[in-house]
Amino acid sequence: MAFPDPFEKITALFRKLPGVGAKTARRMAFFILQQPPSFAQELSENLAVLKERIRTCSRCGNITDSDPCAICSDVLRDRRTLCVVETVEDLISIEQAEVFSGVYHVLGGRISPLEGEDLDDETLAKLARRIEEEGTEEVIVATNPKIEGDLTYHTVVQHLESCDVTISRIAYGLPVGGSIEFADRTTLLAALEARVRARGRD
Repeated sequence: MAFPDPFEKITALFRKLPGVGAKTARRMAFFILQQPPSFAQELSENLAVLKERIRTCSRCGNITDSDPCAICSDVLRDRRTLCVVETVEDLISIEQAEVFSGVYHVLGGRISPLEGEDLDDETLAKLARRIEEEGTEEVIVATNPKIEGDLTYHTVVQHLESCDVTISRIAYGLPVGGSIEFADRTTLLAALEARVRARGRD
């Protein structure tokens, strides 16, 4: 069955969203059609604002509408402890679980030879500079318990060899092959509390 061109175009756009297949995309399009015109207008305006105002925090890599972000600007955060994560989604999951009171650093990627993903030297050098400048005492590497997470973790440790800092990794409270993004509060808390030290301060 052929659908009107505007319907097909919006459905095709929805299918580009993560985890959205053809059926879900059509349901989303039909939902919008069933709403008053004001809904589509509000959706369109907020998408435009999202792209216009949201940027990356120059200090930690979090998403923000001001620089530095709210977490980096919070004087109550424990700046002695830095949690290194692969993505902003991981940061949000840990933050919403309310299990960590330090600050974060987003790598913006991971090491995955099979998918051709890597971390450039500048990304890792920026992390090392931040540790030195802010006097960080412990770095908690919160990478996912997968091969890619292991490779990323070991690479981070190697690049921080010259830093006088304790380095640990969240424990396998997370199931092997699991994802921080989808872990619940209890699991994240257990993983942080049972973190495994890779190296202590001199």
